[in-house]
Amino acid sequence: MITESKLLDRKILRHGHTIDQSLLWLVVLMLGFSLVMVYSASVAFAGQGGGNKWAFLIRQAAYIAVGGGAALVAFRVPMRTWQKYSMVLLVISLLMLIAVLLVGRDVNGARRWIPLGVANLQPSEFFKLAVILYLSGFFMRRAEVLQHLKKVCWVALPVGCGLGLIMLQPDFGSFVVVSVISVGLLFLVGLPFRWFIVVVLAGLSGMVTLVLISPYRMARVTAFLDPWADPLGSGYQLTHALMAIGRGGWTGVGLGAGLEKRFYLPEAHTDFITAVIGEEFGFLGMMLLTACYLWLVWRAFSIGKMARDLEQFFGAFVASGVGIWLGIQSFFNIGVNIGLLPTKGLTLPLISFGGSALVAMLIAVALLLRVDYENRRKMRGFEV
Repeated sequence: MITESKLLDRKILRHGHTIDQSLLWLVVLMLGFSLVMVYSASVAFAGQGGGNKWAFLIRQAAYIAVGGGAALVAFRVPMRTWQKYSMVLLVISLLMLIAVLLVGRDVNGARRWIPLGVANLQPSEFFKLAVILYLSGFFMRRAEVLQHLKKVCWVALPVGCGLGLIMLQPDFGSFVVVSVISVGLLFLVGLPFRWFIVVVLAGLSGMVTLVLISPYRMARVTAFLDPWADPLGSGYQLTHALMAIGRGGWTGVGLGAGLEKRFYLPEAHTDFITAVIGEEFGFLGMMLLTACYLWLVWRAFSIGKMARDLEQFFGAFVASGVGIWLGIQSFFNIGVNIGLLPTKGLTLPLISFGGSALVAMLIAVALLLRVDYENRRKMRGFEV
């Protein structure tokens, strides 16, 4: 049976495109929207006391340029090379996670960034990508391991070490994202369902335990359940995010006219940029943005399915992993901003201000396009 994804790929293939042009241009448009919203959300904060109101916009443009260059290089590397060095990349990312604990910079009680002079490096963002590559490569080499639960634990050991290092920073948001990516890939690769349930329950138990033993995380959960109980304390961010979205109504107050970003809503240009979008573009603007993420995730899984049908299994796992990453992180960020989930400190992919997150995500998108490129070459009968 010819699926809808196959029909779409064949239609584009007939047009002579070597990659998915719609996917590429949607990412470009989202990056352009990112520049607009980062400036809108940060102008008041950056310009206070006579500061440069363009500061965050200039830095975001620089991050996009660096990320675009890295993505171009990543796209030119064949997937078989990424598979060959997937374990090496995981080891490098683990060393970076160790380094951040030793020489990292403390910000708001968390040590997540390695200072590099002009910018800061956040290793946990690159660990997410390294985990996708490592698991994809391992499943290609040792798929039979999935039939033995004890051996699955050994597969998960390097990932578990990374998760432990992330929690020492601490970065609970990245911990959850990496966990979901890992469990999602285990499910897609065919882990027996009864063992999959065991893994999920063990993961959920671990997350609940981490929340219960941390007063800081418990405060976040309490604020999420009833932010108005302490609107000037633990519920401050969420209450102002909800007020911003509520003020936006259906169509928003207009670009640049948002009130909450003017020293009321903390992290307006990073973790809570969705609330600013909701205030300035309204419910309809948020729905359009959500539709963009849904389409990106759908294309990622469609590309992964096509790769699987063409027996490009490593590319199939990578594409699916990127789809899970895009989907779960955008879901968490939007969910936090609308009060659906507790605050986790996660950026909105491709939109929020930030260097490491943006560069890592652009490399991931480049790998997705590379998988699509190799799919199309194989469909034309070329070697990949």
